[in-house]
Amino acid sequence: MGRYLGPSCRLCRREGVKLFLKGVKCETAKCQIEKRQRNLAPGMHGWRRPRASEYGIRLREKQKVKRYYGIMEKAFMRCFEKAERVKGNTGILLLQLLERRLDNVVYKLNFSPSRKAARMLISHGHVHVNGRKVDISSYSISVGDKISVKKSDKTRKCVKEQLDSNPNFTTQGWLQLDRDQLQATVVALPSRDDIQIPVEEQLVVEFCSR
Repeated sequence: MGRYLGPSCRLCRREGVKLFLKGVKCETAKCQIEKRQRNLAPGMHGWRRPRASEYGIRLREKQKVKRYYGIMEKAFMRCFEKAERVKGNTGILLLQLLERRLDNVVYKLNFSPSRKAARMLISHGHVHVNGRKVDISSYSISVGDKISVKKSDKTRKCVKEQLDSNPNFTTQGWLQLDRDQLQATVVALPSRDDIQIPVEEQLVVEFCSR
């Protein structure tokens, strides 16, 4: 499985927006985007951003979505092709498919501080769906699925500490979390309002359809 091993903050600086790749750090003054002198594109010529072409604008929107969810090009295009085959708004369907990935759901439930940490939690077998261990981060959840953590003291303690570290955290309307049981139920599909990434999905569709 391919994965990005470079500095995470570099990706946020390239896109010019917070992608929340480092969990809590992204919400503090340590975030690179918050630092004025570092809120530039990476590289020695980062201080001078050239005017983007029509192609460049669409490319940046696509890269923003891909990096936000932490997936590679091949996996992203598979999601796009699947969204294209379904009747409806392709852009919104694409974002819904990405939002329904298990690693994203685990992150949205605050079981892990970031999507990268969620992928590690899943790949090590600490996450169950409908009572069965699922170690595939790209697994797509459906309405009615129940997501829980492994019934081991070490796992439950780790997830409980993560939940307690952010007591004001609230789950989105399409997820129902039971903090005591460390279990959640998918009660609906995510709507466009639930998808927090600031992106124009139509530009992504135009880029991928070219």
